[in-house]
Amino acid sequence: MSPAAHGFLSPSGVEIAFLLVGLATFGAALVTVTTKQLVHAALWLVVTLGGLAVEYLLLTAEFIAWVQVLIYLGSVVVLLLFGLMLTKAPIGRSPDADSGNRPVALAVAVVAAVSLVWVVVDAFRTTWIDLDGPAQGSTEVTGHFLFRNWVLPFEALSVLLLAALVGAIVLSRKRGATAKSSASKNSTPARNSRSGKEQR
Repeated sequence: MSPAAHGFLSPSGVEIAFLLVGLATFGAALVTVTTKQLVHAALWLVVTLGGLAVEYLLLTAEFIAWVQVLIYLGSVVVLLLFGLMLTKAPIGRSPDADSGNRPVALAVAVVAAVSLVWVVVDAFRTTWIDLDGPAQGSTEVTGHFLFRNWVLPFEALSVLLLAALVGAIVLSRKRGATAKSSASKNSTPARNSRSGKEQR
């Protein structure tokens, strides 16, 4: 007797876990872009990227999952926190984090999400994965696609991260110079009053 066919209404445990982790990741992403505390946004970004790594593991793409952990959780988030510390970002609620353009930002996000989903569905509508071939998440297949088809975006991302780090350093130096100049201006009247008292 042949086993029952696996259908949409009879999901497996991996599919249920994939859906639950996806919902948790989506919620963490929403909190990341809606919170007014920059440090909390960075920490919720850690949860979001970690959830994506778990999704890759559930898709049996172990190499991609560890790359997600090492590069994004281990490098990008550390770079972001380093930039926040260099620019002396406020720990509490920051009113500057809300520009008042939320409706426009929401409309742009919805249009971008719909366009991305449409492009992905249209591109992979007739694509089938050969389960008998090499694993799609293996190091060999990933390196083949990355260094043959995606070299330019990969290098552009590296330049973008370097520019972000340089920008954070420049902003911290400017703020440090401004603070020193204001402190020197505040100390000048005190010195003048002391010298006047000594002359008397």
